Amino acid sequence: MTASVKNGPARDEVQAHRGASAVAPENTLAAFRAAAEQGAKWVELDVALLVDGTLVVIHDVTVDRTSSGTGSLGGLNRADLEQLDAGSWFGTGFAGERIPTLEETLKVLGELGLNANVEIKQHEHHRSLEQLTSAVQAALRARAAHTQIMISSFDPQALAAMHRLEPELEMAMLWSQVPADWQAQLEAIPAKTIHLHYKALSMGLLEEASKLGIKVRAWTVNEPAILLSFWPAGLTGVITDNPAAFLG
Repeated sequence: MTASVKNGPARDEVQAHRGASAVAPENTLAAFRAAAEQGAKWVELDVALLVDGTLVVIHDVTVDRTSSGTGSLGGLNRADLEQLDAGSWFGTGFAGERIPTLEETLKVLGELGLNANVEIKQHEHHRSLEQLTSAVQAALRARAAHTQIMISSFDPQALAAMHRLEPELEMAMLWSQVPADWQAQLEAIPAKTIHLHYKALSMGLLEEASKLGIKVRAWTVNEPAILLSFWPAGLTGVITDNPAAFLG
């Protein structure tokens, strides 16, 4: 569809969920390259720490689902990543894809001209929230100057900690359902963006958020028709496995 203010998202408001994960293995460099090929300007990705403090791009706390290996991130270090195939589970054409570090990913995103929505994952094996946020900050500061970054999380404490470190970055609160005190939670971070499961969208929320200058993006939507009624009410953007569906 042709994107416009009234019937769809602006081109830079289409985020590729874990890369173009409908056509390539999620959270891999192949998925991010596929997103760029489809015309996306932003990718969404997940980050967490290995036991040695390496920041890796992966959604789960284990490598079982998306690699040839097994085990928790808390039992792996950077050298272990070289032994894991993170592509064959998706398709034989992706054999040999690796679980990338955040550092490697940001370098490639810079080369591709992509921006990143970095979702912070807290896990029990992390030594502290400070360890996680400090590592993220260090990686982000080494990125290409033209690479834009926003931070998202289901954890308001993580967002507040990142805001203290990088107050200029956009902070996005992730919710599956809108809490009754959503405005107070955003103010406490502070954040001006909500990333919301599409089934929890409502006209009332979008209208109220628009009045307050709060952006709302919907996840994870692969069929544009699902969102058609929400764009005129103020929906800002979409996070999708298939950015081509919104950019065609």
